[in-house]
Amino acid sequence: MLKKFLKEEKAQGAIEYILLAGGIIVAAVVIFVIYKNIAETAGNRTEETVQQSAVGVQTAVNRELGQL
Repeated sequence: MLKKFLKEEKAQGAIEYILLAGGIIVAAVVIFVIYKNIAETAGNRTEETVQQSAVGVQTAVNRELGQL
């Protein structure tokens, strides 16, 4: 019985598919984490730029109103 079990090759294909699916899942998680970090950095840079622009516009408006 043990010899027959060790020679059985049908389950080998299923195990290979399970390992392949597991590898794809791990790769997807790693890519998601990297993408999340990149998106977060881009969002922070955009927020800083918008805030700097708003301060610049407010300064320009105040300067113009002071000249009136």
